[in-house]
Amino acid sequence: MGFRINTNISAMNAHTNATMNNRSLDDSLSKLSSGLRINKAADDASGMAIADSLRSQANSLGQAISNANDAVGIVQTADKAMDEQVKILDTIKTKAIQSASDSQTASSREAIQKDINRLIEQLDNIAKTTTFNGQTLLSGTFSNKEFQVGAYSNQSIKTSIANTQSLAVGAISQRQDISQLGNTFAVAAGATNVLGATTLS
Repeated sequence: MGFRINTNISAMNAHTNATMNNRSLDDSLSKLSSGLRINKAADDASGMAIADSLRSQANSLGQAISNANDAVGIVQTADKAMDEQVKILDTIKTKAIQSASDSQTASSREAIQKDINRLIEQLDNIAKTTTFNGQTLLSGTFSNKEFQVGAYSNQSIKTSIANTQSLAVGAISQRQDISQLGNTFAVAAGATNVLGATTLS
């Protein structure tokens, strides 16, 4: 008994068309679910390359913005701390002028000096303890720091914060003058000096 192989061309065409329709449906569902026109290189090879490049640049810019925000945070932290230091220096200046008056006695000047010494300790403590992410900002070590604020190597900024400890911004000294039987106080803050009754600028 012989065998015959029947080929159902219509069924094969229907199967092929169904497979193509399923693939098209899968692609459409994938685009709908992701919200993207291009999900794989086969959708649009050149478009995919452009999209990947833009996505990479967007991620880089996002990190650059984060870096810039960190830099702003550092400057703001340092600025607030230095504002407190300026208030302390103003108080020291006032007390130095007070001590320069001959209306003060030796004991009152000694009390003023103790206040000044305490204020200097506060000034130095602010400089030593003001930090950002573990980095001390006002001790003179935060120098020539670079922040990447763009997607490319040349898009960066550098900043330095000077030492704001008392030895760097000024000094308070007390001298005993036996011939005058009194205390002479001197305040040096940058180019500003107080000696005896000298007026601060």
